[in-house]
Amino acid sequence: MKLSVALSNDEAGVEPASIVAQARLAEELGYAGVWVPDHLLPPEPYGDVYGGVYEALMLLSHVAAVTNRVTLGTTVIIVPLREPVLLAKQLATLERLAPGRVVFGVGVGWDTSEFDAVGVPFSERGVRTDETIDLIHALHRGETPPENRFFGSAAGVFEPRPTAPVPVMVGGMTGPAFRRAARVADRWQAFGLTAQEFRSRREELDRLSAPRRISAGIMLSRESSQESVAELLDRLHAYESAGADEVTIHFGPSAQTSAPMTELMDRWPAGRRP
Repeated sequence: MKLSVALSNDEAGVEPASIVAQARLAEELGYAGVWVPDHLLPPEPYGDVYGGVYEALMLLSHVAAVTNRVTLGTTVIIVPLREPVLLAKQLATLERLAPGRVVFGVGVGWDTSEFDAVGVPFSERGVRTDETIDLIHALHRGETPPENRFFGSAAGVFEPRPTAPVPVMVGGMTGPAFRRAARVADRWQAFGLTAQEFRSRREELDRLSAPRRISAGIMLSRESSQESVAELLDRLHAYESAGADEVTIHFGPSAQTSAPMTELMDRWPAGRRP
């Protein structure tokens, strides 16, 4: 099982340098990837549920420039709030900056006020997400995008194209999210599940996606600053036993993450690091 870090892009006053330092430390310690949340206009107050202070893809572009190995992922882009051709170009550009390191984590969103603010009907979020994913796949492969109900024809030349397909990770645990993952995803990410609940969802996803096998992971937060690394390790081992391929950990405010990040990786078996 791989360990990754959810960067602390969820504090209104956080400086970019603090987040970037966290990403560089994650790479130095041997974590598999770094992930950032995405919200355009989250409700107050900021926190790890909402996240997205700095725009996710711009932030990852800078992180790409100061790292060499870690996966760069979004957890998750609120896809129906994004113009799809621009999003396709941003993802392709990021992949060319960091070849083979980008994962496109997608979600449909849940906050109606965020949709109202940018004029996107909340009821259309699922189908907009599906059609955006299909359009991005076509543009990245150099194909003519399929006809759709929401977006105009993609005339003209699309460049750059990524050096390799950008893996899609679907976040969420609803029926539509599972069906979307089974249809198009390379990965699935859960949150808020116990290890036993994760095991059940993992088995359900395997049934839906067969004969493909989709990598499955979960986002965890330290239960509090008082949770010891030993207690966190116990939770990680429980998810590993439940079939998790990756756990992404939100360690808390960026100024308080270096010590637990370091201790956890010091105690994680070296043979299982990237």
